[in-house]
Parts: sequence; structure tokens; C-alpha cells
Amino acid sequence: MIHLLDDRYLLPFAEAIKGRKDNAFRRAEELTSGKETLAEWASAHDYFGLHRSKKGWVFREWAPKATSMWLVGDFNGWKIDPAFEARRIPGSDIWEAKIPAAKIHHGDKYHLEVRWEGGRGERIPAFARRVVQDNETKLFSAEVYEPKRAYVWKNPAPKKPKYPRIYEAHVGMGSEEEKVASYAEFRDNVLPRIKKAGYNVVQLMAIMEHPYYGSFGYHVSSFFAASSRFGTPDELKSLIDTAHGMGLYVIMDLVHSHAVANERDGLSRFDGTDYQYFHSGEKGHHSAWGSRCFDYGKTNVIHFLLSNCKFWLQEYKFDGFRFDGVTSMLFWNHGLGEAFSNYAMYFNGSMDDDAWVYLQMANRVIHEVNPKAITIAEDVSGMPGCAAKVEDNGIGFDYRMAMGEPDYWFKLAEKTKDDDWSMGGLFYELTNKRREEKVVSYVESHDQALVGGKTFFFTLADSAIYYGMGKGQNALEIDRAIALHKMARLATLSLNGGAYLNFMGNEFGHPEWIDFPREENGWNYSHARRQWSLRDNPDLRFKGLADFDEVMQRNLAKGVEGDAIKLIANEPDKVLAYIRGDKLYVYNFHHSNSYTDYGIIVPPASSWEHLFDTDEKRFEGMGRIAPKQKFFSSLVEDRGELVQQIKLYLPARTALVLKRI
Repeated sequence: MIHLLDDRYLLPFAEAIKGRKDNAFRRAEELTSGKETLAEWASAHDYFGLHRSKKGWVFREWAPKATSMWLVGDFNGWKIDPAFEARRIPGSDIWEAKIPAAKIHHGDKYHLEVRWEGGRGERIPAFARRVVQDNETKLFSAEVYEPKRAYVWKNPAPKKPKYPRIYEAHVGMGSEEEKVASYAEFRDNVLPRIKKAGYNVVQLMAIMEHPYYGSFGYHVSSFFAASSRFGTPDELKSLIDTAHGMGLYVIMDLVHSHAVANERDGLSRFDGTDYQYFHSGEKGHHSAWGSRCFDYGKTNVIHFLLSNCKFWLQEYKFDGFRFDGVTSMLFWNHGLGEAFSNYAMYFNGSMDDDAWVYLQMANRVIHEVNPKAITIAEDVSGMPGCAAKVEDNGIGFDYRMAMGEPDYWFKLAEKTKDDDWSMGGLFYELTNKRREEKVVSYVESHDQALVGGKTFFFTLADSAIYYGMGKGQNALEIDRAIALHKMARLATLSLNGGAYLNFMGNEFGHPEWIDFPREENGWNYSHARRQWSLRDNPDLRFKGLADFDEVMQRNLAKGVEGDAIKLIANEPDKVLAYIRGDKLYVYNFHHSNSYTDYGIIVPPASSWEHLFDTDEKRFEGMGRIAPKQKFFSSLVEDRGELVQQIKLYLPARTALVLKRI
């Protein structure tokens, strides 16, 4: 096992590293008083919010600076009613209302009327489990969700995947129609595509309720409510249940890095202060995102967020989380403009130690509740220990997003001539990670195609994508784009650092960019959908990209064992070759030179068989390599030594995968 402090460059900071771990465990001991586990303590959602009891309904809310509070809704004509008044529990900051069972019904909509010194406001309860928007007023309200029959789960979670191959998806974008798609439509129409494509994990974005659809789900208002714009809680449960039945893990984007600044819909100024859940003043406002920044040092905030982790695991049976914005959480300046070029930057006071402690405790809670859960950190800082085990002085994430990889691919596609692509540089960028951590490797996620960007394939093909994707058309730009799209994905998946990710539709080269309906584009949905017909149309070349991705996923599902061993990184020839596990990967990135009898030095007494290649006609290649060939090594002299070598035909812009026999 590799420990964090096996890195000799971290030894000068050993005391600080161990101190952070000790601080996290000391804080957990304070919170639980040593009487229960951290996961048992993280149950605020069972106490706060609106719950049915044996005697009726009980509502509780934490609001230290409130002076009075009422539930106002369908059940009382949207007027302040003494029967629905919440009162402060003596000696506490908690407000409580007890309401007879007959007065509140399934489907009732409501909000809170909160008053404080010098002000008043409507608020959505912090622990609301369902929030809906009125079509006419556009205002959000909490909604009582107590159907007569509770959802009955049918399928247990599948076995935890050893090598997660993650399909990042947005439910609302899942339809080809220009609309907001539903949980049910995603379940019925998209899950089968994901399963067939060979992925084993679905990562769902924008599940936590957010008032602005165009935020992509990252400006959360109600942390315990599944977004109602996609359907009901039971329909989300059915989606996850169905995925489990297909053998798919389901994880969600968890946004604990910040919260929407909206006051009526969110947590900002909930009790009239700007510091209840967040830091006060400038520190409590994210300058780049226009959102609020949590104060991770407050017990009630930690209780809220840790309970939120537990809630999604238990209520909806999610199999883990991808934590958004970890860099922003960890650093006081949110990592903006930082190069993170030396280790001292992680230990010079620029970090929010309370955030580090929270993240470590969150990972402990998640893995206590579900030992098979997957946790992923979206961290660009390279923070040592981010994806190291808690017992090894780490934060405890299972994986860290390899955010430098898409940056590298897009730099090649946008700014680097084909002749200048470095084979050694490519291998380095795709294998460069800390020894003690696993990473999620990817060519592109949703980030790369947001407004102002393009998908990787669109970046390569540019305007030719509109006129050159028909079968039988001769467009050199498209030939190049198709070849490099496949090669980039093969290299990234085969060199992955433990897991691989693809955003919905990008496996078949989805064109253009992502743009949600907004006033500036006339509330247009044309870029907030997935054009599955492009993938399905046998007359278009998009299908070949998708078919390649499917073959690649299935053939490499178990073929990423151990470290990659670089055999060749020939810059003039643009040839890269490496072995990983029982497979040999050989790439010719040269734009025009094909090579006959190209010698590849291989391990002694090894023979190889052609598994698949990117140039196959079924993948919209030219079909220049005969399938199912076998290659037997022979002795040759190389630099005065006898070595084993196989000779291959390497067409230009082609990659081969050989399996050892």
C-alpha cells in the first residue's frame, strides 16, 4: 500500500498533514460526544423539516435569529394562522410546530413566513424534500409528498465496479425533443443506451433542486429535494431502481461547495442574517459564481451537509457522489488564478482547514452508510491526499477527477499542429498522477462544451460537421476528426488512472455546444438536448464513432490492470506504443505516413493477436488492417542486444489493440 507520506517532498509537511487528520477525528468526537458513530449523528433530516408522527405532523427548523415563524400554504388559505405557528423550543435555536394530521394533505403547497428584527420574508424550509414551481407566478413552494403507497424497491444495488466507466448525464437533456425530459423518459429511453454502450456507472447531474435551469444544477436552493422539473421523487427512485436492475451503479453530482444566492428560494439570509449557513461579509460570497459560501466550521452547517450525504444514499439509494467544486471549498481564494506549482501552497494558510475537515468527515459518513459507495472529488489543485485513504492521512475520496487531461486534449485540438503533437508528452499527461490515488480519466465532460466551448469532435471537425458526415462523402476534415476522436478516447481509457468518464452523447461526437434556454437565446432548447438520431442513423458517420466506443468499452472492461509500460514514443514518426496488462496498444498519429513492418520490441516469448483497431470500416475507418491477425515475436539485434520484436503495419492516424496469447 502506498501512503501519502511515502512522497519525500511531503515530509517537511508531515506534522501539518497528520494534524489535519487528527483535527478531523477530534472534531468528529466533539460532534458525537463519543456516543455514536459519525453516520448515526448525521441524521438531521430525520428531525428537521415536516414529518408525520403518530399524533399528526411535526415541523422543525433551525433559525437562530428569527423572532417568529409560520407555515403558510394551501392548508390555511396562504394566510398567517395561529394553528400553523412554529414556536422556539426553549433554550434552543430550533422552531417547532405540531399540527393535527387532518389539516395537512399530500400535495399541499406551502412556504414559511419568517420574521426577524427589522424584517420579514417568505422562505422555503431548509429540509424540504419536494419543491415545485408555479407555472404562472414562477415562484417556488415546498410541497407535501406523502403518497398513499410508499415506493417499493425491486432491485438491490449491483456489485461495485472494479473499474468504473462513468456515463455523465443530465436527465433534462436526455430527450431529442426540445423540452425538459423527465426521470421516466430517461429511465425508459436513455438507460438502455447506456447499458448497451458498455458503461457501468451513471452519473446524474442537476438532481438537487435549483431555481435556474441554466445553472446546470450547480446553484442549489433545496438540498434535500430532487428537482421536480424532471418528475416526482418516486419516478427518480424508479430510475435508480431500474438502473440497478440493469447492473448499473448510479452516483449523483453533490453540490456542497456553494449555494444559490436567492433568498426566498434558498438558504441565503434564511433568518435575516447573512451568516446563518454561510460566512459573513465578502468571505461568504463567491465572486466568480455569484453564490454563497458555506461556513464549514459551524456545527449546524456540518450537521446539515453530512445529513444531506446520508439522506441521498438512504432515501434514493444512490451509490455515491461526485463532489463538485472541491478546489473552491478547500482554498480561501477558491483556487482562482492559482497554478498550484509547489507543495508549500497547500500548507501556507491559504486553505480552509474547516472545509478539509468537513470533506474528510463526509467521506467517512458516506462509506459508513454504504461501504460500497464511490466518492469522486472534482479538484484541479492536485491537493496531496485528496484521494488518499483516511487512515493514510488523506481526505478519503475514492477518486479525483483528472482535470488536466481534457485541458491537454483540447490544447492539442485547438492550438497544436498535428506535426507538433508529442508522443512522450501525451503518454506523460495521461499517466501523471499521485501514486497513492486513483483518478477519473476523461477526454471531455459537460464542462468542455458549455457555451463558449465545443465538444471535442466539433473542435476537430468544425463547420465540416454540418456537410461532411454522410456516408460516402469525402471530407478530409471529417476523416481527420473521426480518426483522432477514436484515438484520443482509446488512449485515455486504456491509460486511465482507475476510472473513465464520458459525457452523454460525446461518445458519438455530439456536435456543437450546450446552452440552456435563457432570455438571451429566446428560451431555446435546441442546444439543451441530445440528438440520438445522429447516433442511430446508418447513413451518418456518427454511428461509427458510437460503435467504436461500444467495442472499446466492452473489450477493455477488464483490460486496465497494472501500470502502463511505455515501449515507444517516437516523435518524428508520431508512433506511441505501450503495454498494459495483457494488451498492447500501438498508435500512429502521423497525419500522412503509414509504416510497413514497423518493429515493436515486446516482452520475451510473447505472441499477440489483433483485437480491434480504429481503422476498421465498421468504425468509419478505411479498413486497411486485416482482422484477427496473429503476431509472433522474433529475435532481433537492437543496440547490441538481442530482443524480441513483432512487426506491424501502421496506417496513418490509426491505433491497434493487440491481446497477448
